[in-house]
Amino acid sequence: MLNVRNKGAILALLAFAQLIIAIDYTIVFVAVPEIGRELGFSAQTLQWVVSGYAVAFGGFLLLGGRMSDLLGRRRMFVGGLFLYGASSLAGGLANSPELLVAARAVQGLGGALLAPATLSLIGVLFAEGRERNRAFSIWGGAGGSGMALGSLLGGVLTQAFGWESVFYVNVPLAAIAGTAAFVLIPRDPPNRTRQTFDVPGAVTATAGITAIVFALVQGPESGWTAPAVLGALVVGAILLAVFVLVELRSPDPLMPLHLLGDRGLRNGITVILLFAATFGPLLYFETVYFQLVHGYSALETGLAYLVPTVAILIGANLGGRLATRFGLHRTLAASLALGALGTALLGLTLSQTASYAVLVPGLVILGLGQGSAFTTMYAAASTGVAPEYQGIGSGMASTGQQVGNAVGLAILVAVANHGTEGRTGEVLRTTTTDGLRTAVLLSAVGIAITAVLAIRTPRIPAAQPVLADAVSN
Repeated sequence: MLNVRNKGAILALLAFAQLIIAIDYTIVFVAVPEIGRELGFSAQTLQWVVSGYAVAFGGFLLLGGRMSDLLGRRRMFVGGLFLYGASSLAGGLANSPELLVAARAVQGLGGALLAPATLSLIGVLFAEGRERNRAFSIWGGAGGSGMALGSLLGGVLTQAFGWESVFYVNVPLAAIAGTAAFVLIPRDPPNRTRQTFDVPGAVTATAGITAIVFALVQGPESGWTAPAVLGALVVGAILLAVFVLVELRSPDPLMPLHLLGDRGLRNGITVILLFAATFGPLLYFETVYFQLVHGYSALETGLAYLVPTVAILIGANLGGRLATRFGLHRTLAASLALGALGTALLGLTLSQTASYAVLVPGLVILGLGQGSAFTTMYAAASTGVAPEYQGIGSGMASTGQQVGNAVGLAILVAVANHGTEGRTGEVLRTTTTDGLRTAVLLSAVGIAITAVLAIRTPRIPAAQPVLADAVSN
């Protein structure tokens, strides 16, 4: 059994790993224009600096989650960090668009191994209730604030050292976390089961989800009727149908379908998907607003995220405490309602002449609700899931987040960009502001709907995880 000091150190490491994942998701946003200019990306291919990561991350999460269950959580944690560090170094050294996009895809694969390993370690090492709620509040604070901090760090590094620095910064971070993992995280116990790895399920699930995510991120750029987009959607749907058939017949399925009968996990994944579809695009919209409407530099855009970063940290810390006192689902619903209020306030204050100070109340309220909800929704999804399925359960939840991000961006970016084609100068700024306001207000409506869904989710009886195998050497 772990002593308190070791648990605290492990939790700090897991939060640090989540911070790396979250930062890496957004750190390139502010650097993308400079990357495009220096490496010669075309307007049509530039989005793949971001999308290459998202497609690989979303596509491999189920596989990464099951690998954690069967091959060992510490092994996958360290392996994911190694891929992060190596691909980040390759990204900084890239001298062509093709090499950079390939490096970003490998980063996404690293994230797909690291994210479910991190989540499942929390699920098996910290008991349900106060202990796990506290763990998720710290982990959630790192994840929620890391996405905003990534934009801040991206702006500072790009302005001071150039775009390559947003990749190089990951190398020492991954090395530190990987070294600490060997010291702090208990050695993976020997696999005493006779379970085999479901290769057909892994292939069909990974290829199918990758195709669907590809279509969702490429659709807004190429058009939803483009042959590549339609083809990817059809292929993805067929592969996922085959995956279900494979899982029904497999003695050791990649994703045991009985997990979908777990109401807590199922509803948790739904809330996570909707959260990502509504909150997820807001960082992108804020970046567009700051840079295109108000002409902020990369550094100024990064500094503008200081306020929401602090608010998210505070919200995440409060979320765990409130969940222990009032229950996960009540806290989650209240957090989402607060986030909806803040998002609506932000949308109503967006204008061409609004000062940053005018936006602060909306950013603060939004950040508090987002941080608290991010913490509690993953805690709710993991409640009652058996220890031997924590990895695949985490992979399912994280896949919901990535699919939600892609769906939300596809829909809301189309709304925000409506009417901007062919516009220039002041007319473009006006049209962009109007489109962003509409998209943000639609996000607020979606968050409010998610809050209603969360409060209607029945409470789940607490179940204590079995810790012996997880902590034994």
